[in-house]
Amino acid sequence: MSNYVERCIELCKQNNPGEVEFHQTVEEVLSSLKPVIEKHPEYEEAALLERLTEPERGITFRVVWVDDNGKVQVNKGYRYQFNSAIGPYKGGLRFAPNVYPGIIKFLGFEQIFKNSLTGLPIGGGKGGSDFDPNGKSDAEVMRFCQAFMTELYRHIGPETDVPAGDLGVGGREIGYMYGQYKKIVNRFEGTLTGKGLAWGGALGRAEATGYGIIWYAQEMLKANGEDIKGKTVAISGFGNVSWGAALKLRDLGAKLVTISGPDGYILDEDGINTDEKIATLLELRGSGQNVCEPYAKKFPNAKFFAGKKPWEAAADLYIPCATQNEIQAEDAKSFVDRGVKFVCEGSNMSSTNEAIKIMQDGGIIVGPSKAANAGGVACSCIEMGQNAGKTVFSAEEVLEQLHGIMVGIHKACADASKEYYGKYDLVAGANIAGFLKVANAMMEQGLV
Repeated sequence: MSNYVERCIELCKQNNPGEVEFHQTVEEVLSSLKPVIEKHPEYEEAALLERLTEPERGITFRVVWVDDNGKVQVNKGYRYQFNSAIGPYKGGLRFAPNVYPGIIKFLGFEQIFKNSLTGLPIGGGKGGSDFDPNGKSDAEVMRFCQAFMTELYRHIGPETDVPAGDLGVGGREIGYMYGQYKKIVNRFEGTLTGKGLAWGGALGRAEATGYGIIWYAQEMLKANGEDIKGKTVAISGFGNVSWGAALKLRDLGAKLVTISGPDGYILDEDGINTDEKIATLLELRGSGQNVCEPYAKKFPNAKFFAGKKPWEAAADLYIPCATQNEIQAEDAKSFVDRGVKFVCEGSNMSSTNEAIKIMQDGGIIVGPSKAANAGGVACSCIEMGQNAGKTVFSAEEVLEQLHGIMVGIHKACADASKEYYGKYDLVAGANIAGFLKVANAMMEQGLV
């Protein structure tokens, strides 16, 4: 590794103490850029990596709201606007009790490259709060979202920063935040994506992330002489991403056998492939209980394994769709020992850096989340274009564009890894392809 890359990784750790998730993604991305940096010494002269790992702007604010018992509650809100070299900041808002600057920075940094890979004009940003929407009434969620947006509104806009949803932020939360934004600024504009279909949302957006992941996985398998049709697939999670993935896996003739939650995982060897079973994923998410065990009670042939992860189930393809670092070193070793060929990351930074190394050293093809997971933000950008043009695209138009984008992302990753590493390495390829577009834009725009 070049000394420059090493110095920048250590500098990031020193400047952001204790933010382990951010350290992890910076180390993973920068380490793979060594051959690019060696080819472009001008990047070091322009301190490009130091600038890339430092957000252009970081906003922290308090959120004061009143619960249903009349008690005043105080949460923290964040928005890190990381890089606007290729377009306005774009990235979701996460509401979860474990949210702190390290989580938001890791998500925002990943978003730079994810957005770049789509080929669309969007920069990277991320935000959120340590507010937990689980167990809250609609009225409490509304009051929190209104208080959150009352502070955030001054930092966002259709040509500045366009937030979307993420973990804990779905259509309900987007609706409440957009209503408050519109009231404050007195404008109806495309400042949030993931909006309702009646007021600017894009058809196909709900399933976009899951569809995109499966289309990317399909390209992975094709590139290695395999067909996704007939494959057995294990995924984690049971929210929108897993739901979209389940739909597309059924369309392509694959057999989905697992979902999971914090309580454990479901194994349904009959396949999660009927309208009723797939719709149950959204019912589970909408229940506010954040557990998957009720699936097994509804479908008696399914089995529930408490406190376990679905990676122990037999499958041809594994797709984590829940949260960061859900594939640990021991899971990766198990995959290698069992001869697993393919893992495609659906959640942001699904695997630890050690797990990725173990999988790749063991011959497993890994599809990185910043590439495979890009379908959601790509569709959000399509929604931005729809809003700007005051028009409406059909679901077929949106999904056709999205399919082409995902095929293009896979090709960009494969081509970049071949050029700089001489092999098929989608992890390094995604980092390089995403980085080069942003780096070139930053160089052309000067020291800003």
